[in-house]
Amino acid sequence: MPSPLPATADDDIDASEEKARSGIQSIEVGFRLLDVLTHEPRAMMLRDLAHRAGMSPAKAHRYLVSFVRLGVVSQDPLSGRYELGGFALQMGLARLARVDGVRLARIALAGLRDRLDQTVGIAVWGNQGPTVVHWMESSYPAKASLKLGDVMPLLSSATGLLFAAYLPRSKTQPMLDRELAANKQTIADIEPLLADVREHGAARVEGMLLPTIHAFCTPVFDSTGDLALGLIALGHEGAFDTRWGGEIDAALRECARGLSYELGYRASDAPAH
Repeated sequence: MPSPLPATADDDIDASEEKARSGIQSIEVGFRLLDVLTHEPRAMMLRDLAHRAGMSPAKAHRYLVSFVRLGVVSQDPLSGRYELGGFALQMGLARLARVDGVRLARIALAGLRDRLDQTVGIAVWGNQGPTVVHWMESSYPAKASLKLGDVMPLLSSATGLLFAAYLPRSKTQPMLDRELAANKQTIADIEPLLADVREHGAARVEGMLLPTIHAFCTPVFDSTGDLALGLIALGHEGAFDTRWGGEIDAALRECARGLSYELGYRASDAPAH
């Protein structure tokens, strides 16, 4: 049966479908800039960003003007350097929050916070390192200056130590190298810390990152035995039980075991670290 539309209309439909399949090249080109910023831990100068993305500074600047307007990229008004903006953070957090383990943990954490009356949170491994994706404060919030999207240091936070101890070294090595260099340490210096985390099955710090603030971070494993996320509890010195096997440690472990089970983890699945 002949088409009821004029031939030119059929041609237009075919052309539109072809365009839809081919995508919008300018978006894909601009995305190269976002990809570079996603994998770079520090803000970047225009020339360096453009070079890494394989385009001229003038071309990169045109894309960046639009990205800044949209909040996907931010520019430091003093240095002129670029980094991912607030909207990029919101997109990342929204995606991470859709991971099943995070959704389950958010539900479990509300009861844990009420039971312990301590500040609790969830961290996952993001592009830049251990990233806080959920946070619930106690009735007397710890002045920890933490916020959603914060990336925790590997060697001076309970969260970082947990991920450093349980993730493959290939994932943590770049961040580990930077912190070791900054602290003038070697891998041999921190291996006992990581071994202690694995021996206890959780990480604990007492005033290491912030004076008078203590914290635990307990692992939740997925069905393959890999670390899925960390459950955090922190509080003020004098109001936070730091004992292994104490109320806070025991409650975190109980919660983590339940979440790991729901994610399909069985103790025999755990890989050697």
